[in-house]
Amino acid sequence: MNYKYYIIYKPYRVLSQFTSTEDKKCLKDFFSVEKDVYPVGRLDYDSEGLLILTNDAKFNYKLLHPKFVHEREYLVQADGVITENALRSLSKGVTIHIDGKPYCTQPCRATALQEAPDLPDRDPPIRFRKSIPTCWVSIVLTEGKNRQVRKMMANVGFPVLRLIRTRIEQLTLHKMRPGNMIALSHEAISRKLFGK
Repeated sequence: MNYKYYIIYKPYRVLSQFTSTEDKKCLKDFFSVEKDVYPVGRLDYDSEGLLILTNDAKFNYKLLHPKFVHEREYLVQADGVITENALRSLSKGVTIHIDGKPYCTQPCRATALQEAPDLPDRDPPIRFRKSIPTCWVSIVLTEGKNRQVRKMMANVGFPVLRLIRTRIEQLTLHKMRPGNMIALSHEAISRKLFGK
């Protein structure tokens, strides 16, 4: 079997799938890959960033099954100036709702960034409001529940304006821009994700 491995920068307001629903843009509008290649996991429609595409089912299992733990880093722009108290709460774990049931998130790393990260502008841009400051936070998780980062930030009172996944283990967006795609060998992607 000829396995393929790609990393992409999924743009904002694009579905993490190759078929469109409700006239929304999907991956097919930006990326041309073999018919049997699909995303590993997903990013929300209104989130951006790193997504892996492959036709290797074993690789998919190794990356998504909860028994295998992988760090994922998200850069979050939020309303307001985040407090030390909020960062402590995020780091320890907060209660969010998954499928209508309360769920306590696992401990993570939540760090306020002193300045805005060097990222491509979003299209369309974030609405600028002089009266309300914004902050940037790095959140490193080892789990991936539905809309988890947004729910965690809402729990501590800082609604998300922009959310970008920048890293899975040692695999990063680096200088990629929305709509970019890079093909990797099995050896290269395995080394960055699994250390071998």
